Amino acid sequence: MRDTRESRLLLVLLIAVAFALITVDIRGGEDSPVDGARQGAATVFGPIESGVSAAVDPVGNAVSAIRDSGDRHDRLAALEEENAALKARLGSDDRSRSRLKQLDKMLKIAGQGQYGIKGAEVIAIGAAQGFSWTITIDVGANDGIKRDMTVLNGDGLVGRVTTVGPNTATVLLASDPDFTVGTRMESGDELGFASGQGDRPLRVELLNGKAEVKKGDRLVTFGSQADRPFVPGVPVGVVSRVDPSGGGLTRTLYVTPYAGFTKLDIVGVVVEAPKKDPRDTVLPPKPKPTPRPTVTVTVTPSPEAPVDGQNQQEQ
Repeated sequence: MRDTRESRLLLVLLIAVAFALITVDIRGGEDSPVDGARQGAATVFGPIESGVSAAVDPVGNAVSAIRDSGDRHDRLAALEEENAALKARLGSDDRSRSRLKQLDKMLKIAGQGQYGIKGAEVIAIGAAQGFSWTITIDVGANDGIKRDMTVLNGDGLVGRVTTVGPNTATVLLASDPDFTVGTRMESGDELGFASGQGDRPLRVELLNGKAEVKKGDRLVTFGSQADRPFVPGVPVGVVSRVDPSGGGLTRTLYVTPYAGFTKLDIVGVVVEAPKKDPRDTVLPPKPKPTPRPTVTVTVTPSPEAPVDGQNQQEQ
């Protein structure tokens, strides 16, 4: 079509008619007079539009996936961080529960023995001056800690304070070869001296060489003059072996300590001694003996064995 005056006039007329139809359709809403025509057009051209949309959608989805991949990566990273933080909190909670359990056991011992204790955390092991069995705790002179105070935990005797700084103190463990503590046998007055042997059981020399001692007997601290360095009644350990009595003045025992010196965490320094000796009240309950199964033996006579009457007749 050539660009003439008539063609331009026709184009303007068609545009005017289109705007008029649009206006009528908008104002008519659902009762629009052109709604029927629109539905007819949808019926005719709808399948074609659906086909074109199906062909184009995978491309659009791929573009959307590429666009959203960065967001998903950020969300995954955030989830991983949240999981790591959760695991860290759970690990921290586990440690807190373990420490609370240790503290509860230690407070129970302190209550039973009427010991006034100052709780502390083990912050280092070993000593700078040698290879002795020592630990460093996070309390010192500013907390009322003094040299030659008894140190215990929820299991029993740990050691004694040897060096005190303003905010820390060094504890010589009962397992150290230079460590010695007076002991008393449970339910008796047999006294002795326990010495450390490193990672081996404590060695105890009883003053009475004829004392009757057996495996499984238990010992507590005897106590020192003015309760320094040891208060009485602190559980020491269980007899694991008794050397045969050789008629000597002393008798040697080997005692497995209650405290595990390689896994210390929460300990207590006895800053106030009990008013009276707690004796055996601080010892843990004795384990119940395991009942031995009863074995019943039934003897069934062999059918081939002759009876007494037959034996006499044959003779």
